[in-house]
Amino acid sequence: MDYSSWGPQAIGKPVRKSLREVPAAQGMVIEDVETGFVGEIMRIEKSGGMLVLHLEGRGGKTRSFKAGYGFLLDGEPVRIIAPVKTTTLPPVARSASGSVVVQGLKARTARASRILVEGKHDAELVEKVWGHDLRVEGIVVEPLHGVDDLAAVIANFAPSPQRRLGILVDHLVMGTKEQKIAERAMKVPGAAGNVLIVGHPYVDVWQAVKPSALGIPAWPVVPRGQDWKTGIVTAFGWPASTPEDLGLAWQRILSRVTNYADIEPALLGRVEEIIDFLTEVDN
Repeated sequence: MDYSSWGPQAIGKPVRKSLREVPAAQGMVIEDVETGFVGEIMRIEKSGGMLVLHLEGRGGKTRSFKAGYGFLLDGEPVRIIAPVKTTTLPPVARSASGSVVVQGLKARTARASRILVEGKHDAELVEKVWGHDLRVEGIVVEPLHGVDDLAAVIANFAPSPQRRLGILVDHLVMGTKEQKIAERAMKVPGAAGNVLIVGHPYVDVWQAVKPSALGIPAWPVVPRGQDWKTGIVTAFGWPASTPEDLGLAWQRILSRVTNYADIEPALLGRVEEIIDFLTEVDN
């Protein structure tokens, strides 16, 4: 036995052991040393200038304790302190296409490259969903008003590595006239590597709007031989006797598109592919 510590001792202020400080958090299980009550922190609040912990123990019993000293966490004496304040980041603004909105965007000089689409309605739909992205990248969308002369359009454009074309074609599926037109167009000198022709399977870009966006189970089936747009508008019970009627019908359909979620993936993927193609080279 060591008796060296016997005898007169220097009596001073006892040294207080520094306890680990633990921020209170809901779900934390602690024990109050004085009462032996063990419970999960269910609520944390300030009351009378004190931080109060509301614990729920076995059998649903609840007790409240002042935070601070006198607690065990996993058997270790700790000091419970105020919860760590978390910084709430502002939500990230998203464009209609789902991309991050560029704040304070200034108009960029338009690239020489272009996106060509079949008609006005195609251009309006692309602008509504991808307009922000196109302005960020400086890409202009222009309507073709049909693809019958696509080879001549490409030849007149004179594509090059710094002057690319991305072309979106309606009803571009195997065995159609659109497929044959696209194949001929890609044989124009300068087209290879500088022109990208993609398409969606729909008769018209109207069909690229999801039926759910219009509150219908599916697009109406138009009998073969009948003008498709006229048949669609008639099936909706809207006026369909003049071009103006069809234009107004399209505006009603377009108004139901709020973002990319209202567009069929078969169109989404193709437009994104075109934008990537036109921007992979710094023009």
